[in-house]
Amino acid sequence: MTLSPVFVAAWTPRAMALLRVVTAFLLLQHATAKLLGVPHVALFDGLPLLSLLGFAGMLEIACGLLVAVGWYARPAAFIVSGEMAVAYFVGHASQGHFLSPMLNQGEPAVMFCFVFLLLSVAGPGAWSVSRDST
Repeated sequence: MTLSPVFVAAWTPRAMALLRVVTAFLLLQHATAKLLGVPHVALFDGLPLLSLLGFAGMLEIACGLLVAVGWYARPAAFIVSGEMAVAYFVGHASQGHFLSPMLNQGEPAVMFCFVFLLLSVAGPGAWSVSRDST
């Protein structure tokens, strides 16, 4: 099945916007779990704000909101992409199974890293606050 170029041109920005909004929403859940306890994750109970995970939560809230609404989405997505790369290498790959994120529970970090990298290059798509929708 071949899609017409007109269809692809019309729907690609919309699909990018949906990817942006849903991915940012998922990232915001990680941030609120770390900082606000919602949803509750026992690992984050009593998390100090001035810790690596506390700083990650603050970065995720700020950049997640920017990406979600599409305001300065490219730089925010790039920053979070880097944060997720650091999260993978520091928090997951260091546990072993460097090339197998499935075994070190690093799949979410890898997926977030590359989706946010795509958004930083491709742009926020349609329905963004900024004018840069390409």
